[in-house]
Amino acid sequence: MPVEFLGIAATHNGSETTPRSGAAFDKEYTLRLARAHEDHDWDRVLFAYGSGSPDPAPAAAYIASRLDRLQILLAHRPNVSYPTFAAKTFTTLDQISEGRLTVHFITGGNDHEQGREGDTLTKDERYARTREYIRIVKKIWTTHEPFDHEGEHYRFHDFVSDVFPVQQPRPNVSFGGSSPAAYAAGGAEADVYCLWGEPLAKTAEQIETVKAAAKAAGRTDVPRIQVAFRPIIAPTEELAWEKAHRTVGAIKARKERGEAITKRHNGLAQPQNTGSQRLIAIAEAGERYDRALWTPTAAATGGAGNSNALVGTPETVAQALLDYYDLGVDILSARGYDLLGDAIDFGRHVIPIVREEVAKRDAERAARGTQTLTAVNG
Repeated sequence: MPVEFLGIAATHNGSETTPRSGAAFDKEYTLRLARAHEDHDWDRVLFAYGSGSPDPAPAAAYIASRLDRLQILLAHRPNVSYPTFAAKTFTTLDQISEGRLTVHFITGGNDHEQGREGDTLTKDERYARTREYIRIVKKIWTTHEPFDHEGEHYRFHDFVSDVFPVQQPRPNVSFGGSSPAAYAAGGAEADVYCLWGEPLAKTAEQIETVKAAAKAAGRTDVPRIQVAFRPIIAPTEELAWEKAHRTVGAIKARKERGEAITKRHNGLAQPQNTGSQRLIAIAEAGERYDRALWTPTAAATGGAGNSNALVGTPETVAQALLDYYDLGVDILSARGYDLLGDAIDFGRHVIPIVREEVAKRDAERAARGTQTLTAVNG
């Protein structure tokens, strides 16, 4: 199966290790970073969402109108707009990008962050709302006749959109989470299910849980699986590990100075979302797993989002990614701490190795299938 690479479409140059040098929306940097991904064989970039961050939809439209190939993963929280409005926004962006849009629906795992924009629902209520929201958006994308909706969270009458996606029948829906409610919602509705990087055994367990949730929802297909990492690469293993320890040192130094390195947990002692809790537990159980997984980066940030690292030479990191590919992961998300430089280095030195090895695996699999078919027919 083909492999795809997802990077980050940051609107400024800040990261957990370095404060941004300019405004929250630096138009030139946003374009420069996106172009670096397109030029170095990445498939798509994520436009993330934060309560006080620049609106990702117009930022994505800006990039889509200036680049030809790079695909867009747009993060969206259902609490910020009505689904009838959001569906038109997504469709317009799919038109601008000529069919390069995927929408990543975020339910929200932190009450404080959700409350910043007036969302007071409980976690389980948010998941129920997200499922209803996604179903409405899908119907708007594919329905050419006016329809009514009377649901738990949304009610409207006689709605029909006048703009439809380039992609037929609709753009893909992306979803993530590690709680039972998340698996149930994503298993039912997602085309792509997103996980944060965990040890291979735990990732395999999560994949099986997603498959079971899809089956329980009555699906005959299963979502594609995406897994996210923070690659730390260098020409030698020794240099890579030196770089890894410098990275954690920089994160800790910023925290000691009282700088906000991430807004995800908003100063809470323990994260509320299950995914971050899992990352912290994994870090407490050990620093190194499998071929290259390293947890101190997650521990230093309190399990904030995509935060487990893959450390080593490009060859080592590529082989580690292939281990996940062999589990059934075919979308690999990677984001370094020097956003621009790491996007270029990863594209130059890691992506070609993974793509070449995946092509070999696919060719060998096809050859075995042909041999089996010949033996059966013979």
